[in-house]
Amino acid sequence: MTPPTIDAHVRLDAHPTHTSAVTATLTGTRHDLARPVLTAHGFDALDDHTLVMARIDREEPYWADTAAQALTAQGITTQITDRLREAIDEKWTWANYPTPWSTRQEIREISNEAQKIYDDIRHGRLLIHAHAEDGHTTVAIGTYLDSGKSVYLHGEDHLRQIADSFDSPAQALTAFERLHAATMRPGPAPLTDTEREAAQARTSLSAPSAAPEPPAPNRRSCPPTPPTPATTKPPSTTS
Repeated sequence: MTPPTIDAHVRLDAHPTHTSAVTATLTGTRHDLARPVLTAHGFDALDDHTLVMARIDREEPYWADTAAQALTAQGITTQITDRLREAIDEKWTWANYPTPWSTRQEIREISNEAQKIYDDIRHGRLLIHAHAEDGHTTVAIGTYLDSGKSVYLHGEDHLRQIADSFDSPAQALTAFERLHAATMRPGPAPLTDTEREAAQARTSLSAPSAAPEPPAPNRRSCPPTPPTPATTKPPSTTS
């Protein structure tokens, strides 16, 4: 049975400046009812009437479509713009994906697990103790604060995964130091370009401002130096 329609409307659209992010604009006297549904599906509030979904796996259109179905099931009127619908229907794959035999759905499931790890870190549920360089990627060790389980993370962005687990932070750090003592650094690794872009999209609908230009050097204007008068004969030289 379809639930009765309520006075809550959600307009889902492509983010104006971020390649794959999605915005949700809320209107209606009961628009507040849409917020928990959107939050549960990965949207972050930008203001009282605007939410943004910005993921590190570039799968926002797919998950926005899933959110739209959940909103409709709750009786909330949902509109998907043409440009977002085009992105939802687009068929694409990751270039140079490390497991080319994986299907599109399998890749989506792997990247969604990476997204969950990323969300756990940024929301403070997964505390990162240390990170290190491992060839061309990053590894890290951290502990889930709710369960106390420590995990060894391998990879970045949509390829990050839990490669091992430990019973305690002390055990995890000892093993991590044994493997990566030469490049081990405290705390989480610096944000990747993808993570920075996602963070920017979640906090603004505008393009990031350009870095300010360095101030021009302080040049004083001086009167021109008068030319040196020509000598009547060249200076003498000794042989």
